[in-house]
Amino acid sequence: MAEGKNFDLRIITPDRIFYEGEASMVEFNTTEGEIGVLKGHIPMTVIVKPGVLTIYGEETKEAALHAGFVEILQDKVTIMAEIIEWPHEIDLGRAEDARERARQRISEKASETDILRAETALQRAIARIEVLK
Repeated sequence: MAEGKNFDLRIITPDRIFYEGEASMVEFNTTEGEIGVLKGHIPMTVIVKPGVLTIYGEETKEAALHAGFVEILQDKVTIMAEIIEWPHEIDLGRAEDARERARQRISEKASETDILRAETALQRAIARIEVLK
């Protein structure tokens, strides 16, 4: 168990343990807005919205978090991510192409276009690009 101001942070995906260690704070986007979690946070469960995840500890780390759920306890945070990527795992060219395709689908407003899906694709592409900056 984490001591002092730190808490245990575990980020898992269907195919790997993405991160496991201590953190003093973690920030990410939820469907209700951006959240920052410190040790002693009120217990809750939230749904992830695409964006940059920032882990604060001995060093600050960022990743592109795309979808999932988060369980927040007073001394432990578990992120169950569908997709999360470290910056070195992201192809900037592909992310920029995906951003432009999503913007085009949204602006065309064709009746067969799933706007919600296109907006989510845009948010994911933007998260990938932001984590590389």
